[in-house]
Amino acid sequence: MSAFNLQTCARPNILQLVPYRCARDDYKDDGTNILLDANENAFGPSLPSEVYNGTLHRYPDPHQIALKEKFCDLRNVPCPGPVSPPKPLAPENLFLGVGSDECIDALLRAFCVPGKEGILTCPPTYGMYSVSAQVNDVAVVPHPLTAEFDVDVEGIAEILAGPKGKEIKLVYICSPGNPTGKLVSPLAVKALLEQPTWNGVVVVDEAYIDFSPEGSSIAPWVTAFPNLVVMQTLSKAFGLAAIRVGVSFTSPEIATILNSLKAPYSISSPTSSLATAALGSGGLKVQAEKMVKIVSERERLVKELPKIEGVGKFLGGFDANFLLVEMLDKSGNPSNEVALRVYKQLAETRGVVVRFRGKERGCNGCLRITVGTEQENSTMLERLKEVLAEARK
Repeated sequence: MSAFNLQTCARPNILQLVPYRCARDDYKDDGTNILLDANENAFGPSLPSEVYNGTLHRYPDPHQIALKEKFCDLRNVPCPGPVSPPKPLAPENLFLGVGSDECIDALLRAFCVPGKEGILTCPPTYGMYSVSAQVNDVAVVPHPLTAEFDVDVEGIAEILAGPKGKEIKLVYICSPGNPTGKLVSPLAVKALLEQPTWNGVVVVDEAYIDFSPEGSSIAPWVTAFPNLVVMQTLSKAFGLAAIRVGVSFTSPEIATILNSLKAPYSISSPTSSLATAALGSGGLKVQAEKMVKIVSERERLVKELPKIEGVGKFLGGFDANFLLVEMLDKSGNPSNEVALRVYKQLAETRGVVVRFRGKERGCNGCLRITVGTEQENSTMLERLKEVLAEARK
């Protein structure tokens, strides 16, 4: 049984927030009202009509209920593990942000007192958890993944039960991991959610969840656990990185807090329209077709990369749209020196940009390679072979 208590976990000043309201919250616009309440430019946007002739001069819907319903429809499906959600997801379970990064930051501001409290991360992991923590003057307690890139539940539980546990308000878990590409066991998440003495929130970042086997998301669990937040994004599997839409699934109480502290119009009308289209039947059909291609190309890279002399083992898993792979020196050992040379030479002389990840814990000699199109992958394989041969001399 969890010791979670929102009233003592969230910051007192945040609990007292009264969300910004506008006149249109009180008097819903059906499209026929004369709108003279928000100091907008009634003559329309300063764009030639042939460029855009829409309603950009009006503020967007601050609540985005229709878009939230689309996200609920997407995730109200059977989920993994031994948890049976008591009810389906609903719009009151959601917070929409400008990418997942706004969700990460909003949670820090809601739960962590600057200079006094902190978060726990599991390196190697996504760097923005620590960056946002530093911006907010919030301490970071790193507890590494195991050698197999699994969550060390016993080790984290020991920290949370000890003196530091009282100061840790959030545990950030990336699943599938970045840069590990490996799903976290739902049982591990459940064990952390049920810590008997810790009053905090478990945040599971599922940015890459749609590249994993179907039914891997634990988003529906938020209706069963009041101390769970599951973050997702349209940037990856939906190919909409430019419009910046992130979503957090959580309890209605935490969602209310997050929605109260955010800017009232953070999701623009064009962004909302594109996101809604992507989550509609037509968009989901296109997404499914592209997912088949991405998974096929991922499998191709898993087969072809080891054929290149100097390419070592894959580390982590195969549950994302990227691979974490070792670069070897002449002796056959993973080498940061070789990997760094390959990284730089690929970009500077061959026009192929990947990520060097050798300085991350447990990732010695590793590059993280995103799955591209068939032609992009063919070019990458060819040029990697050339550059790696040079780097190992």
